Amino acid sequence: MVTIIVIAVLALIVLWIISVQRKLVNAEELTKNAMSQIGVQQSSRWDALTALVELLKSYNEHEYNTLKDVIASRSKIDSNSTAAQAQAQEDAYNAAMKQFNVCVEQYPQLKADSMYQKTMDSVNTYENQVRLSRMTYNDSVTRYNRLIRQIPDSIVAALFHFGEKQYLQEDATKKDMPSLKI
Repeated sequence: MVTIIVIAVLALIVLWIISVQRKLVNAEELTKNAMSQIGVQQSSRWDALTALVELLKSYNEHEYNTLKDVIASRSKIDSNSTAAQAQAQEDAYNAAMKQFNVCVEQYPQLKADSMYQKTMDSVNTYENQVRLSRMTYNDSVTRYNRLIRQIPDSIVAALFHFGEKQYLQEDATKKDMPSLKI
């Protein structure tokens, strides 16, 4: 009789461990998916910037080549990327966009180009999508980190080496989305 009770208790513990492990894997996969979405949105935004740079080509070959080199040096963000890697891409994009805006200031006729206006609208749309993807990622990280820190799930998290995820940090100087229109 005691043996049956011990086996039943052990079976319940094993089932609980499996259940918690599955819950942790699910939460971790949601954070990976959210990071992947950031990568997709950033890639689309880089593509829009590439289209803008192509418009610049007819105005200034040197600036075009410089910005093409910056765009070519970007790295891909995927589900295995870290918050620091995503932030580095964000910083690189912002630097390239500032450099592009300086060029556009020198060529007012570029600003009047209808293709420029359409592409800038796309950039603004992608900018909003990146912001939403970042919020989704941070929400997923909050749920995941909460799971791995709460007892008794934290015991299983430690047993299976689930580590804390880092949040994406918002630039303190950016209270509102910067205007990309010139």
